[in-house]
Amino acid sequence: MSRRNLLVGVGAIALLVVLAAAAGGYAYFFSGLRTAPKPLALATPTPGASAVATPAAAGDLTGNWKVAAGSQAEWRVSEVFVGTTSPHQAVGRTSGVTGSLTVTDTGSGLGAGNLSFTADLTGLASVDQVDGRDVSERDHLVSQSLAVNRFPNATFQSTQTVALPAGFSDGQQVQLTVPGQLTIRGVTQDVTVNVTQLRLAGSQVQAAGMIQTTMGAFGVPPPRAPFVTLDQNVTIGFLLNFARA
Repeated sequence: MSRRNLLVGVGAIALLVVLAAAAGGYAYFFSGLRTAPKPLALATPTPGASAVATPAAAGDLTGNWKVAAGSQAEWRVSEVFVGTTSPHQAVGRTSGVTGSLTVTDTGSGLGAGNLSFTADLTGLASVDQVDGRDVSERDHLVSQSLAVNRFPNATFQSTQTVALPAGFSDGQQVQLTVPGQLTIRGVTQDVTVNVTQLRLAGSQVQAAGMIQTTMGAFGVPPPRAPFVTLDQNVTIGFLLNFARA
């Protein structure tokens, strides 16, 4: 075989490899077979069961609480394939969550203070699905961007006691906002936690909500992957089960 023919053959093979990779990317982003779990939220009460817990006296709730089993934290980012406008929700979760909360009787009601929770970033794993793609491949890129080897945890710490809405001690699901500080990748910023679901369920206090922020606020470089553009906006979600400390 002549040198020219050999070069042509090698070039053809290389082109086929590139086309195959592009086809794989096309199938990944254009197939439409993409799903993402709903944001973390409290479980819906069993049909037929009472949605309202037995009222609790303030003294029954005051004291220290700690994050218990079943708690989770997640990140959500929109990713868009070059040349398209249809975003996909990339979602990573970790069940390595610890933390605490103190409930006090302020005299005029109940207050929640010293709220803190820490998410183990080494346990983050992608939970969305894309047909024909192993989404866990992005976890390494996310780990690099978060510098998990140096900063394995993300931590939120409240800065003040927040009044718990009336009805909480009666088992009603309520909402509140909690100001505090979030630390990611060694950078601390003031944030507001939106607790969209807070309720007393038996012997547990349960909370679910989110923090809206951006990668740039914490000096996190966007993970880079072929064919993908990531939104800089990030939603940090959480589902916390508190039990008596």
